[in-house]
Amino acid sequence: MSRFFSEKYKNLVPYVPGEQPQEIKYLKLNTNESPFPPSKGVAEAVAAEAERLQLYSDPDSKELTAKIAEVYGVKPSQVVVTNGSDEVLNFAFMAFADEKRPLAFPNITYGFYTVFADINHIPYTEIPLRCDFTINPEDYTGINKNIVIPNPNAPSGYELPLTDIEKIVASNPDNLVIIDEAYVDFGAESAVPLINKYDNLFVTQTFSKSRSMAGARLGFGIASEELISDINTIRYSTNPYNINRMTAAAGYAALCDNDYYMKNCRIIEENREQAASELKKLGFTVLPSKANFIFAKSERISGEKLYTELKKRGILIRHFDKEIIRDYNRITIGTQAQMEKLVQTVKEILEEQEG
Repeated sequence: MSRFFSEKYKNLVPYVPGEQPQEIKYLKLNTNESPFPPSKGVAEAVAAEAERLQLYSDPDSKELTAKIAEVYGVKPSQVVVTNGSDEVLNFAFMAFADEKRPLAFPNITYGFYTVFADINHIPYTEIPLRCDFTINPEDYTGINKNIVIPNPNAPSGYELPLTDIEKIVASNPDNLVIIDEAYVDFGAESAVPLINKYDNLFVTQTFSKSRSMAGARLGFGIASEELISDINTIRYSTNPYNINRMTAAAGYAALCDNDYYMKNCRIIEENREQAASELKKLGFTVLPSKANFIFAKSERISGEKLYTELKKRGILIRHFDKEIIRDYNRITIGTQAQMEKLVQTVKEILEEQEG
């Protein structure tokens, strides 16, 4: 830390992204990227837009915003487009939470929530999950705090039923409820249909997972027109050109090819269930997931040891040091061949350790 670093950030603990090694080619099952490439239409749209990079992008991303609204059955004025869903989450924290309006979210969840809260000086409460890693909706009912819930949650993959989400939203009418749906396309139910019923509901999604665009950085929020207007006040006060030309074109093209991506999501769901079944045969505990990953542990090997041994063999998964989940690993779902390789390698590691 330099002597010039602001005092207000001296205790800030930054978010640690998943490994993105450059020197060795790994089978990457650690950062929940799609194993499928973008559609041909996306590649063509990006190439065409690259020829116009001398021009600023549209600060309102009008075409992309309209297309999102069309696909999700809302008005364009109910949509905001951002540089990944991380940006819209940060904007929401900035816009709606402060010392008088604190936040609440699960204690085991997406690690960026605490960072966004800390950097914006927002008090927050981390609400413990149940012993089985599920969210208890009663813990969020009528608590009179702004609430952030990922659905499905990460790293567990558990889905909170839409009836429970509505109960939480309805019981906190004077506070914002953010539902982070980064993984919703892999079998969960979206809360977007509720936004016209509840003006305190804010739903975020991303193109990173289900639409094969993690490298493009594109996310969006859907909410009432008033909430979106507030977010745009923050956006225009920080970076109105937050979506570059190529990303906007890629997002529009991806939505035009939406059937391709939703078909891939169904394949990932099938691969997820098959991989979970095979790991269970090896004695693993695998939590039921509605995301593009599974959360698994084994009594035969520690979570850290399995992560280390797989990495030696060219396979990356995600291990967390937090005490309550350190026995588990989060494993991204890839192609059928990739998951078969993972299972076979795990089997070999267990046999070597016990041989």
